[in-house]
Amino acid sequence: MNRDELADFLRRHREALQPAAVGLPEGARRRTPGLRRDEVAMLAGMSTDYYTRLEQARGPRPSIQVLAALARALRFTDNERDHLYHLAGQQPPARGGDTHVGPGILHVLTKLDDTPACVVSDLGEFLVQNRMHTLISGDYSQRRGLDRCIPWLWFTSPSEREKFPAEDRDTMGRNHVAGLRATAAARAGDADITELVARLRSASAEFEELWNAHEIRDRAGQDKRMIHPEVGLLELVCEPLLTPSATRRLLVYYPKPGTDTQEKLDLLRVIGTQNLNAHH
Repeated sequence: MNRDELADFLRRHREALQPAAVGLPEGARRRTPGLRRDEVAMLAGMSTDYYTRLEQARGPRPSIQVLAALARALRFTDNERDHLYHLAGQQPPARGGDTHVGPGILHVLTKLDDTPACVVSDLGEFLVQNRMHTLISGDYSQRRGLDRCIPWLWFTSPSEREKFPAEDRDTMGRNHVAGLRATAAARAGDADITELVARLRSASAEFEELWNAHEIRDRAGQDKRMIHPEVGLLELVCEPLLTPSATRRLLVYYPKPGTDTQEKLDLLRVIGTQNLNAHH
């Protein structure tokens, strides 16, 4: 680990990154250029003290999870992300199963302030959500490991299914398994997909049955209905957009025409703002 170079790299990128680029208000008074340390820490989901010690070249070697969070918070490109890992004495993730979300996709997410959107990996992991997506689905940003993985939650956590109408659940389960089937073929022999499938087959008899059926389904836009505790049924269309590596998808949810979902989303934006203000 090269602590001095790592500290310099983090500091320079923090000072060069403007608040508007990460969806933060500019503020009337800023004594330092770019973002403040506490803002980077908040975006990366860590304590300000921990991040400060990294910038002062006196922190411990960051884990790969911490480095991934910092790379997203500071809007690193793929090459900048790899350089960050090298400075920290860690091996960058292989590009084949890359979960890094680049600055272009993150910029799009911050601009979609009235549209639910998120980025998921080809394993079904939530990588990033915008504010509207957290309002309709819940916040997955602080979850770790398999608790961020949609197929794992679907087959091992009954409460996850309660967000969707009962009559839609069979189709959704089949879609989750079919998606993993396609990933397993594209990443044959990859340890991540092999381990996930093995654990799901062991944990869920339902998954095992669907896996053995060997169904492949289209990943194009799909209707998705969700039950929200405050506004009721949301009828959406989920449009998946591939990133250049094809191992990450930007999912954009827009109201299904002819429904009242747009009005409900508008109401959620207001409710969410009120809840945030009350919390602060």
